[in-house]
Amino acid sequence: MAKDASFDIVSQIDDQEVTNAVHQAIKEIEQRFDFKGSKSEIRQEADKIILISDDEFKLKNVTDILESKMIKRGISLRALKYDKIESAAGDTVRQNVNLVQGISKEMAKDIIKLIKDSKIKVQASIQGDQIRVTGKNRDDLQAVIGLLRKADLSIELQFINFRS
Repeated sequence: MAKDASFDIVSQIDDQEVTNAVHQAIKEIEQRFDFKGSKSEIRQEADKIILISDDEFKLKNVTDILESKMIKRGISLRALKYDKIESAAGDTVRQNVNLVQGISKEMAKDIIKLIKDSKIKVQASIQGDQIRVTGKNRDDLQAVIGLLRKADLSIELQFINFRS
């Protein structure tokens, strides 16, 4: 009997690359002429980044700088979830940016439904915050990966632990 092949679908971001991108953005803000004398800053916490600036226009510029550094570091902007802009102390505005990792139960169910609707002969199961896909044929697994890459999902997916 042929052994089943499998792979895992995950949504992860490299924490070290996020830290590097934040540090690069902070350096650029410190060096840029249009930010001289402003209260613009970026703070990083465990699973979020806090953007602070003088007004919404400068906050948008800080966001653009951060996003450009994230892209250069290979971090998908789908991993960033922006909260509302709120007023902060000292006539500044603040925005929290949450770092999204893992696949939620609802998103996992949507992904599994997408796989089942495609009629590809594989089985998909939720395992915590990831999905395991198994099948007898490696080509079927490759087809699932292609299907999910083309799908317009709100999160970035990685395919790991490919076993055949």
